[in-house]
Amino acid sequence: MTLLKGKVALITGGSRGIGREIALKFAQQGADIAFSDLAVDENFASLEKELADLGVKGKGFASDASSFDGSEEMVNAVAAEFGRIDILVNNAGITRDNLLMRMTEADWDLVIKVNLKSVFNLTKAVQKFMLKQKSGSIINMSSVVGVSGNGGQSNYSASKAGLIGFTKSIAQELGSRNIRCNAIAPGFIETKMTEKLPEAVREEWIKTIPLRRGGKPEDVANVAVFLGSDLSSYVTGQVINVCGGMNT
Repeated sequence: MTLLKGKVALITGGSRGIGREIALKFAQQGADIAFSDLAVDENFASLEKELADLGVKGKGFASDASSFDGSEEMVNAVAAEFGRIDILVNNAGITRDNLLMRMTEADWDLVIKVNLKSVFNLTKAVQKFMLKQKSGSIINMSSVVGVSGNGGQSNYSASKAGLIGFTKSIAQELGSRNIRCNAIAPGFIETKMTEKLPEAVREEWIKTIPLRRGGKPEDVANVAVFLGSDLSSYVTGQVINVCGGMNT
């Protein structure tokens, strides 16, 4: 299929988990892929090979999304390598969960820096290319806890809620130039991170989901394909929950 044929996508945190699945789904739809993560490792090489096997151009960039200067340098390198940037997926993120009474200032600051400041960094760097093109789609990875909150995750929830406000503001700023900005709010997604949870915790969590299962990275990636493609050409400033009905 070719919903994204001729487009170039930049995906932060793209070498593993949900970011990796988005990269592969985009490639299956014909997009060339630039992806970034903190450091080059075996995931970089394996993803580059998978992308090449799908018949698209794919290249990884080592970059700290929470660094303003580093993000600008990386975006400039991507634009030089690929010639344009049509889709930005702000996917880089971390957790440092704890009750507020036990949370350190360092854990608060780090989560806000990585999860929220990185979105400012990348969006600001990418917008100059999208403005020249008079087109683009920015997809920000929020979370259901950014919509509803969650005990023990005040830092993470705050970062993801802030991202929603940022998304709606950028949609208003850039809409007149045919640049769209939307957010995806995943719920309980089965990844290597959630595999570490005790089985009893996983079972209790799934009981709260109307569809009675955890989501797959593919479920999130499918929505990202929609938002990155022209199928969503009249969709901007929205938050799409991919949560099996958790937030219903």
